[in-house]
Amino acid sequence: MDKSRRKIILVDDNIPNIDQGRNMLKTFYEVYPAPSAAKLFEILDNVIPDLILLDIEMPEMNGYEAIKILKADERFADIPVIFLTSKEDDESQTEGFNLGAADYITKPFSGSILLKRIANQLLIMQQKSSLIEAHEKLQDYADNLEKRVSEQTAEVMSLQNAIISIVADLVEFRDKLARGHIARTQLYLQALCNEMLRHGDYYDEISKWNLEMYLAASQLHDVGKIAVPDTILNKPSRLTPEEYEIVKTHVTVGVDAIEQIINKTGEHAFLERALVIAGTHHEKWDGSGYPIGFRSLGIPLEGRLMAIADVYDALVSERPYKKALSHDEACSIIAEEAGFHFDPVLVAVFDRISDQFIRIGESRE
Repeated sequence: MDKSRRKIILVDDNIPNIDQGRNMLKTFYEVYPAPSAAKLFEILDNVIPDLILLDIEMPEMNGYEAIKILKADERFADIPVIFLTSKEDDESQTEGFNLGAADYITKPFSGSILLKRIANQLLIMQQKSSLIEAHEKLQDYADNLEKRVSEQTAEVMSLQNAIISIVADLVEFRDKLARGHIARTQLYLQALCNEMLRHGDYYDEISKWNLEMYLAASQLHDVGKIAVPDTILNKPSRLTPEEYEIVKTHVTVGVDAIEQIINKTGEHAFLERALVIAGTHHEKWDGSGYPIGFRSLGIPLEGRLMAIADVYDALVSERPYKKALSHDEACSIIAEEAGFHFDPVLVAVFDRISDQFIRIGESRE
């Protein structure tokens, strides 16, 4: 077998289904068929796949029982599992998602849908790995800041000035509904970080940051909007669900763009910081955000902070399809979302200094 290709284990007690699925996938992936959950675990003794397609309705051990074992084993817990099922009821799908399933495909399935769902999950896993790696590099950078700061300061400043002055201005030029958003969110973040340093919130982590670098990098949080069509980005009415899905792609597009710059220019702490912010500022504390579904402290602090600044500015900004909320209304919404959308500790920080957000917002165009 070609070891360079992605590996998929296809688990189904129906042999015709296995043959059909293998024929659909074999051109693009190494496929390991398993007619039972027991056979799945035999294969896992020798092969760690990139993804598992798991039938739910099987004798002896069904898919729900199998995924519980997978998620309890640290060797397999991060492998995305897509359930294959003939059930379409919400209760069955909710149970699967609660157990850790990444997606559902209803049988009988088409080859194009199967390939697209698999490709989406593999892309998410790749970007998840990139985000985690980038965050680890940032932590290493922070731990060794004093030694590295003198040799990297000139390089970082040159990079950030060139990138930010061109790219951030370009994003705002295209997004006519969000003029001034980048500058305001940068000031919101500065106020939050200064309060955290004074009060000691997440002090062990944030005290190691180069705050100037973080604030500069935050200006690239929406860089992926460059790829969103103007007709959607500047639509003078509420977006349809389909259009909203397109807007959501700005996160993965932004991550990909920053990754490409990093790959072409080498390791740069400023760009690593920008990648983490761009990739995680739409994640939510309860795990319901996108694109990865990180939850709680698994979301990098950079992204958790950006989420509050980003949402506050959106709430108090006027759009063709909505009026601007008052500061008090925005504060109430953010408070209600503590523990759901936002980190409760950071919501408390926001509450202590929300009056500063009023003054910053007065600069609105």
